Amino acid sequence: MLITGFDPWKSQLCTCPNKLTFNPYTGCDHRCLYCYASSYIPRFYECRAKKDLISRLKREAAKLGGEFISISNSSDPYPRLERKEGLMRKCLEIFAKSDCRIQIVTKSDLVTRDIDILKGIPSMVSVSLTTVNDELSRKLEPYAPLSSKRIDAIETLVKNDIPTTVRIDPIIPFLNDDVSELVKLLARQGVLHITSSTYKVKLANWRRFGKAFPNVSSQLNRLYFDEGEKIGRSYYLPRKVRFDLMKKVKELTEGYGMGFGCCREGFNLNSARCDGSWVVTPE
Repeated sequence: MLITGFDPWKSQLCTCPNKLTFNPYTGCDHRCLYCYASSYIPRFYECRAKKDLISRLKREAAKLGGEFISISNSSDPYPRLERKEGLMRKCLEIFAKSDCRIQIVTKSDLVTRDIDILKGIPSMVSVSLTTVNDELSRKLEPYAPLSSKRIDAIETLVKNDIPTTVRIDPIIPFLNDDVSELVKLLARQGVLHITSSTYKVKLANWRRFGKAFPNVSSQLNRLYFDEGEKIGRSYYLPRKVRFDLMKKVKELTEGYGMGFGCCREGFNLNSARCDGSWVVTPE
């Protein structure tokens, strides 16, 4: 199946509403240092389309009956490969003929290419941002579009009346934990909701991160591996550190009148559905 239930592992920390998920591609070519999916998807950086994608999706989408579908959660639906292949656009054209609501989660400004389709269906876009600093974003997310391009895309989406939310994720102490400038900018742009989360360490992404940011990783080593928690297969910051970071983002966000949710942290801080889906579906 291409369209499946979200969070098949039923994480106790997941507060997302019931929804379906769909990934047009396997793997991702953005090569973000902190990526968690690379630890369990084989050949993750060899981004490739799902086998018989379009014909299979046509059959599955014909059976939809008003479901909410998140695109996508294990890879970006707009990898660099999409500029050549155009498969995500073809998928949206199929969904546009079905009775469903769409959430797109992406780091790519290419999503603005498909505004014409999104205007015709109940839809929202959630853009992932870690910083306003292009130099830092290039180092953290080597092949993803620069932060400035994503910020421009957010402006374009809002101007075209596409409900837009942002994921400030992950927040990493000593690196990008001051998000005041970013939150202020997003509020001015007309973003409706912010979802945030701290960096969850898996050994594979920790090795990548340590090579790129040796000084920061040496500061974080004690917090994650001595004072932090291991939840499932991930290492978390100490609970108080995480809570203080999320509480700060919440206060900044709500101070500008936006909805807030934190992702898989275990805190009762959400002012709205954590994934921002309230912007396109009623509570």
